[in-house]
Amino acid sequence: MDARPRWFRNPRAAKVPEITVLFWVVKVLTTGMGEAAADYFALRNLVLAAAVGLVGFVVAMAVQLRARRYRPWAYWFAVSMVAVFGTMVADALHVVVGVPYPVTTAAYAVALALIFVVWQRVEGTLSIHSITTRRREAFYWLAVLATFALGTAAGDLTAISLHLGYLASGLLFAVAILVPLAGWRLGADPVLMFWCAYVLTRPLGASFADWIGKPHPAGLGLGDGVVAAGATVVIAVLVAYLARSGHGVQTPDRSQNPAAWSRR
Repeated sequence: MDARPRWFRNPRAAKVPEITVLFWVVKVLTTGMGEAAADYFALRNLVLAAAVGLVGFVVAMAVQLRARRYRPWAYWFAVSMVAVFGTMVADALHVVVGVPYPVTTAAYAVALALIFVVWQRVEGTLSIHSITTRRREAFYWLAVLATFALGTAAGDLTAISLHLGYLASGLLFAVAILVPLAGWRLGADPVLMFWCAYVLTRPLGASFADWIGKPHPAGLGLGDGVVAAGATVVIAVLVAYLARSGHGVQTPDRSQNPAAWSRR
């Protein structure tokens, strides 16, 4: 029996879901929800927005890290709160500090690259199928947070700095995300293609959320609050299905690491 405190024990099973079509659907929805929710709170009170984002992020990470295997509610709650918090971090550098979007985009790209380099050197793999230790899980969530910040900055860069607008930006990233899909189908490295697609889901979902929520003429004018609430409801329904059906639970590969699965 592992006598270490719960927080420091290694997971009993993979802590992230298998990559399926439904995974990508929920992921894009969380990006849109995070963008809309962050903007909704920020327009009302920046201090309140920062508090909600930080507290939500900390609580979600605590719930996720405490689990010893993949739990849909814990995992997607964490992703959703990272979406909100990552959006606020990215927006703060531009809105509060005044750093231009091209600079923030480049900075977050460098930060993400550094995380991947260190992760690869320390663990030898960036595969989501390897998230079976606390250290790998820490690298994973650092990378996820950086992808959200990078995606937020990139989406604002195309929509605002390059004057494409929200709809055109959404369509641009919808086409762009087909590139890693095609690469994967043609035999390119699946881990690299996964992370490329993961980064692109952020500006994809956020651009369409902004287009639906922002007032005319930039968007359809439904409101950020309506978009955030609607996306949250759909996410909750899909996660309830995931939790009930067991869809997306990774099948353990006992041949590679039998000890990791012996206590399941």
